[in-house]
Amino acid sequence: MTEEHNKLLAVFEVRVRDLMALCDKQERKISELHRVLEEKDTELDKAKQVIDELNVKCDNMLTARAVFMNEGDIKSARTRLSKLVREVDKCIALLNE
Repeated sequence: MTEEHNKLLAVFEVRVRDLMALCDKQERKISELHRVLEEKDTELDKAKQVIDELNVKCDNMLTARAVFMNEGDIKSARTRLSKLVREVDKCIALLNE
């Protein structure tokens, strides 16, 4: 081989090493991003679970409030309970489909 070929081969080797190093760096970055994404998904699932639990508690409190109101609010309590019964009936109908 000539001197020029040797220089070109050396430059090519250096560039291939640089490219391989860049690929390794990108693979590490992708792995880190996958790890972060999994953590965020876990956090999101926990947050959704907390939201669902709070919604259930809120509904329970509203129901309890509707049931245990004073005598003057019995009509609105009955209306609220009727609405809740209709919602339950709709859910049952959807489940039966």
